[in-house]
Amino acid sequence: MEISQDTKNILGLQLPTDPRWVDLAGISLEDILTDHAYCEQKAANTCISLITKYNDKDQLVNDLSPIVTEEWGHFRLVLAELRKRNLQLGKQRKDEYVNKLLEFQKKGGHAEDRFLDLLLTMALIEARSCERFKRLSEGLQDEYMRNFYRKFMESEAGHYTLFITLAETYLPKEKVRARWKEWLAYEAEVIKNLEVRGDRVH
Repeated sequence: MEISQDTKNILGLQLPTDPRWVDLAGISLEDILTDHAYCEQKAANTCISLITKYNDKDQLVNDLSPIVTEEWGHFRLVLAELRKRNLQLGKQRKDEYVNKLLEFQKKGGHAEDRFLDLLLTMALIEARSCERFKRLSEGLQDEYMRNFYRKFMESEAGHYTLFITLAETYLPKEKVRARWKEWLAYEAEVIKNLEVRGDRVH
């Protein structure tokens, strides 16, 4: 995946992050690292939940098992960075972005549709995280932190494609792509209406 291309081309995201976000994040380094740590923790927990719920899907179990380890490793890396800088892991904050995505998930109807939305929600979170980490890797004043976030950006890009691939493994590709377009349009509206805050990854 060519991560230097335009965000819309690489990830399908319809709306780029407001440029002001990087400047605010650079000012609120303790807050952004804290929120980042919890994002990694929640990603690991969600993968565990998917494995538990869909243990009959061998490909999903095999593909997500190492992601659990990787995401938890990311949590430890971010925590180590906080400690190194004598910063505190603050309290977990409400994630308005993710909560808005959860509202779009299909709650009733066919189990297949709910399964698809779970995978596409994760794909979208990973895609937006990748885009945000790309912004940090290019826009932060601190060269060390730019490199720090470039590594996370590359990892999240791989995770994004994995969730899309898993969806297409178990469901018709046309169905996946049609629903993905709906998710992308919805997510753009979510981003447009969220307050620009430097203490949040999303």
